[in-house]
Amino acid sequence: MAAVFILLALVADGMDGRVARALNVSSELGKEMDSLCDLGSFGVAPAFLAYAFCMHNYGMFGKAAAIIFALCGMWRLARFNVNTNTVHGFFMGLAIPAGGCIIATTTLLFSTLNIHPEKFGLVYPITVVIIAYLMVSHVHYPDFKGDGEKIFLVSKIFAAAMFAAIIYLTQDAIVSGVLTAIFTTYAVFGIVNSLITLMNRDKLSSE
Repeated sequence: MAAVFILLALVADGMDGRVARALNVSSELGKEMDSLCDLGSFGVAPAFLAYAFCMHNYGMFGKAAAIIFALCGMWRLARFNVNTNTVHGFFMGLAIPAGGCIIATTTLLFSTLNIHPEKFGLVYPITVVIIAYLMVSHVHYPDFKGDGEKIFLVSKIFAAAMFAAIIYLTQDAIVSGVLTAIFTTYAVFGIVNSLITLMNRDKLSSE
């Protein structure tokens, strides 16, 4: 249920700004409250969820991974607010709602399939730390508004293949499988597209 409520928070996060503008009640106070809600819903809550789900079995490393996730989420939100007027057309770093929903959807998926991440050693907490790093990284994630970073065909093909592979592997839990595929594919897609962008820039500069 915790994972479900994190996903419901994503729905609310997509509606609050629109409702405020429609009612003509948007304000600076509302923007700050929105960030605080995002931190609770997609930073702190997923960290607690991951810890309660399995990371409590990893001792201090599990605690550290949960804390790192919440702190990186806070940093991501603060940086976003500061850079609102300078960063346009893309998201710098993985958006905190996507990061939190990766935790939520994978928890749903593992629970449905009765998978215990502890069986895979440190893979789960390390993955949580990687997601946390992506939120504070300088990886460019598309906002799909049409005026941002160039999206390469190779990136699209890679994302489609990854999405299809996840769906194929999670047929026994199709709903949570689809949700997991959406958020994890987006996270990896940004990395691949940014790497291709860097390689093209290096190639052009060498010429």
